[in-house]
Order: sequence, then structure tokens, then C-alpha cells
Amino acid sequence: MSFSIGQNFRLTVYGQSHAAAIGVIIDGLPAGINFPHQAIQSALERRRPGKQTWTSRRSESDLFEIKSGIVAGKTCGAPICLEIVNHDKRSKDYAQHDHLPRPSHADYPAYVKYQGHHDIRGGGHFSGRMTAPIVMAGSLANNLLIEEGIHINSHIYAISDIKDQTIDPVQPDLDSLAQVKEKNFPVLNDDQGLAMQAAILAAKEEKDSVGGQVETVVTGLPVGLGQPLYDSCEAKLAHAMFGIPAIRGIEFGTGFAASLMRGSQHNDPYYLDTDQTIKTSTNHHGGVIGGLTTGMPLIMRVAIKPTSSIGQSQQTVNLDQSCHQELTIQGRHDPCIVPRVVPVIESMTAICLLDLLIMAGKFPV
Repeated sequence: MSFSIGQNFRLTVYGQSHAAAIGVIIDGLPAGINFPHQAIQSALERRRPGKQTWTSRRSESDLFEIKSGIVAGKTCGAPICLEIVNHDKRSKDYAQHDHLPRPSHADYPAYVKYQGHHDIRGGGHFSGRMTAPIVMAGSLANNLLIEEGIHINSHIYAISDIKDQTIDPVQPDLDSLAQVKEKNFPVLNDDQGLAMQAAILAAKEEKDSVGGQVETVVTGLPVGLGQPLYDSCEAKLAHAMFGIPAIRGIEFGTGFAASLMRGSQHNDPYYLDTDQTIKTSTNHHGGVIGGLTTGMPLIMRVAIKPTSSIGQSQQTVNLDQSCHQELTIQGRHDPCIVPRVVPVIESMTAICLLDLLIMAGKFPV
């Protein structure tokens, strides 16, 4: 199914932006695993809309309910079903889009594919609202990875042309990265964060939007994780990331900049650490070579487009009358979705890595 992902740690999301509820069904975990209720709720709070001036005014509490699979705080072996009820819906804001497709939204291709039967309200199942179920499943996966000494941390790498503080790709400051999770605006350098917020609010004042990038760092991974050719570590992560709305690109390590380097510059020399562990003195490869993890920090950056729903008048086509028409989008939309995508990317990363660990027999499931 196109709404399912994972081979061993498997999940299926369900619902639409303005449906009665959204949720996720998780399969593949044995009985007796502690259920991290608070960790999941905390991650949902990081993603939740309506909290800051740079987020949508849609106000959802995103308090989740356990529908099945958990007994007395532990997994019972049955599929786990977690659900969030949608409360703050304004479906009337989307009435015109059944015949006036919004530029850079899925409205038009969905209209053709589903012959007009798709759910246009809030973007239906194409909406970023559908990332909340991913956060629930990913937080559960992340909790299991932490128990194995694997840590996933992300921060805003850039918004528009404003960049956050760079990290050391060989020895990242894990304490600083971990502190980002506690911030309302997830950056390492708060001054740069203020500049980013100013850029977001300036775009909002002009009824426009901005995009950016999120950088993720994973430490504690074993050597050799991944299944080349097509279940390689990068392939699994890239496939999953493009299931997040608004993602437009992904790179590992030095990424596209590697194409401008010589091999003598890009190659990472090996050496023996004091404990005889083999490491590399640089990390241009970003922790993955040949689709396999190397034991170095996994470094990944994801590009997020500017929010498609903007307040400026735009050109579209009236599907009912087959003519050009001006469109002004109504409703509540983020002038920049980058800050809210950070926990989503962490969650999707956790889902993929847990699945790979189970696949490799390196996780006790």
C-alpha cells in the first residue's frame, strides 16, 4: 500500500487533514516493550501548529489516543493503533479548490488521478497534517534506538539564505544538538535563529513564504547497516523522506558540493583510534559508503520548498469552465514549515533505521 512503509517495523498512516481523525497502525514489535507515551506526546508538541507567529493559526492540541496494542503500558504483540482527533477544521476555506487548483499543490494531478473524488479540504491526504502520525510512530522507534545507544538529532540548517551554526561532522557536539529539542525555534545559534524568524515574518507580511533545509546527525550506528543495492541506508532514507510533503531534495555528507571537489579532497583517510576502532579523519561521505554505514556520524540534509499556499493573487485555470482565472488562497497556512518539519525528519529517520537494524538482525526483536 502507498500509505505503508517498512519491511520489519511496519506502519500504515490513515486519515485526511479534515477527516474525523488521523492515525497510524504499527506492526512488527513483540510483546513486552515499554510504551513511551510522554516521549511521543512531547514530539507531537514540537510539530504542533498554532503555537508561534511563524506557524499556521490552526489550533490542534494533538493529544493522541491509544486504540489498540498497548496493555498496562507495554506492547501486547497486537498491532498498535494510535489516533489523533481533528478538532479545528475550516473546510469552507477550501471549497473553491475543487475547480480552482492551487499552484504547486497536488490539487490538479489529484483531480485527474481520482477523477474529482479526492478530498480537497486542507489538502486531504496530501497535507502536512499527515506527518503527525509519522511523528507518533517515529517517536516509538526513536525510543527503542536510544536504548541501543543510537541518537538522532536535527536542527534548522538554513532558512532562505540564512544559515545556522555549522557542526563538526567528525565529532559533533551532541549536547548542543540535544538542547535544540527543547527550543521553540530549533537552531544551534539563537542569533541566527532570530534572523531566520525575521525573514519568515517579512515573507508573511508580503503574503509570501520561504523554504529552507534541515540537517540531521545520527550517532552510535554500527558498521555495515544497509542492504545494497536497493535497500541501502541512503535509499531507504531518501525513499522515506520524499514521503514527507514539501521535501525537494536530500544529500549525505558533503553532498552536491562533492561534485566540485577532487578525489584527493573528498576521500576520507582511515586511522586507528586509541581503542583500536577504525575511523576516518574527515567525514565527507557522511557516514555511509556503498549504501552501508561506516560507524562515523551519519550526516543528512533535506531541502524543504517554500509553503505553496500564499496570500498573493496567482494565476490558475478554472477546471469547470476551462478558462484562466485569478486565485487568492484563503485559510490558515505556515509562512515557513521548516521549523515544524524538524521532528518529522527525526521521526522518519528513526523509522528507517529501526527497520534496517531489525533487517540486519542487530536489534532484539
